[in-house]
Amino acid sequence: MEKLILTACICGAEVTKKHNPAVPYTVEEIAREAKSARDAGASIIHLHVRWDDGTPTQDRGRFAECFDAIRAVCPDVIIQPSTGGAVGMTADERLQPIELLPEMATLDCGTCNFGGDEIFVNTENMIIEFAQRMAERGIKPEIEVFDKGMIDMALRLHKKGHIPGPMHFDFVMGVNGGITGEVRDLLFMKESIPQDCTWTAAGVGRFEFPMAAAAILMGGHVRVGFEDNVYLSKGVPARSNGELVEKTVRIARELGREIASPEEARAILRLRPRP
Repeated sequence: MEKLILTACICGAEVTKKHNPAVPYTVEEIAREAKSARDAGASIIHLHVRWDDGTPTQDRGRFAECFDAIRAVCPDVIIQPSTGGAVGMTADERLQPIELLPEMATLDCGTCNFGGDEIFVNTENMIIEFAQRMAERGIKPEIEVFDKGMIDMALRLHKKGHIPGPMHFDFVMGVNGGITGEVRDLLFMKESIPQDCTWTAAGVGRFEFPMAAAAILMGGHVRVGFEDNVYLSKGVPARSNGELVEKTVRIARELGREIASPEEARAILRLRPRP
């Protein structure tokens, strides 16, 4: 079984310091959390950014500051900006970070109810536009899917030539409005993609570590971090993203999976060479 790629989603757009005081907002806090995750074994930093008051933003300049700060403390890590942004942002707002030419960026492949009146909108034409603009810049999309129908959308657009292969999926499990985070559901998602694809599982809330363990056993990769879950165990807040990564590393070692370095992750994901 190939080595395990660990992604750390260090802050997200919705979780706040009220949920856990260690959630990073400032550039310095984001660099601190990225380093804690990298030191613990993460190869990829999945990145949202905030203004200092915690307001989510897709501002290109703010992303550039955070890229530079992260690279200063962990220069080998893969930085994967989100193009999801936050609910209500326009497509042009959401696409700003790809102008910084990251190696990877997320590509959400469907619309999802996020609870109450919040709808995370990704129309078919938006997905095609996002994929095209990433392809023009040599950026590998991580195909984020919250349900089986989003896999089908990605496969259909791949067949039409809009999404290049080999494809890498991120199965986000247990989000409100999406598929739940049971092992049955993860197996269903895994069995729904072609064999030449790679995939990561991201369990939300209480599903984080059960989905991590299942993905490790199934040969997939794992995402953990404050965006998805702020607890190390029930009722015990994690002191850093690094603690969440460390726990995942312990599970992986018990189950016989070695951890991929950033360079090994680049080879597994077949990323373009860095300039």
